[in-house]
Amino acid sequence: MPRSLSYRHALREAFDEELARDPMVVVMGEEVAQYNGAYKVTEGLWEKWGDKRIVDTPISEAGFIGMGIGASMLGVRPVMELMFWSFYTVAWDQIINNAGMVRYMSGGKIHCPIVIRGPANGGTGVGATHSHTPENIMASFPGMKVVCPSNAHDAKGLMKTAIRDNDPVMFMESTALYGELWDVPMNDELPGGELLIPMGVADVKRAGTDLTLIAHGRAVITCLKAAEMLKAEHQIDAEVLDLRTIRPLDEEAVLQSVAKTHRAIYVEEGKPFCGIGAQVAYLIQNKIFDELDAPVQRVCSLDAPAIYSPPLEKIQLPYPEVVVAKALSIC
Repeated sequence: MPRSLSYRHALREAFDEELARDPMVVVMGEEVAQYNGAYKVTEGLWEKWGDKRIVDTPISEAGFIGMGIGASMLGVRPVMELMFWSFYTVAWDQIINNAGMVRYMSGGKIHCPIVIRGPANGGTGVGATHSHTPENIMASFPGMKVVCPSNAHDAKGLMKTAIRDNDPVMFMESTALYGELWDVPMNDELPGGELLIPMGVADVKRAGTDLTLIAHGRAVITCLKAAEMLKAEHQIDAEVLDLRTIRPLDEEAVLQSVAKTHRAIYVEEGKPFCGIGAQVAYLIQNKIFDELDAPVQRVCSLDAPAIYSPPLEKIQLPYPEVVVAKALSIC
């Protein structure tokens, strides 16, 4: 029987399974051990695995991210928690110049199997300095892999894959999803005995014929709600395509879906300038321009720092009614 598991519990289960499978896996970050994690994602792991596998770090992203990157070059597989992805800027040099470039700079002799994870979202009233969505920035560097799961099932399967990957993986979650429940199968219900989802494989979360809504992360939930509104109120049948990973990008899935529906909207919580949607829109018009019955559209966060006022922040981010209005403009 399917079981319901929260996003945070799915991640914790992925960590627990990988800690048991590979003695080189460690979890590190601020308050991940004795405090059970700022968001309780690592709850219970320190008691089970001890100080050498679940490691509390000082409040110094530059220090502990650099330490994790160095350890990964020596064969350790660190999972590093950023309390907010906004703090990646403190460790910019370590992440980009060291983790991102060492495989190339060493001629393939040095790998950096590190996962850097944490929440990358707005909408929680924590202000402009704690609400960045840097998946577009990270994806712009060759050598980096970027994962943005929209639900607990994908979060678990992609996290296990990310931990086993030999390249640096930037794993971006959402605090707004941590407590939400989804069906996640037990391992003994799966053919291979565990849940593994490959990177670079998008997933159709809702099939449709009139329009493709493409998204990643929490914006997928927004699209699913918009698709139901479009169907119920306007008889428009929207397909919802969840990219799941930004880099590698499943270009074929995007092109197949849009070739079927002939219309596309990219929805994301990131800012519009140099966003993921801009790259996907270019891909569509460059590869299948003749399949389009309308220009590719985008729905993004309003182009301003995250607004501190909760009522205003809610309308700064994409919400279903905005997606519906954009859909009606091209259908």
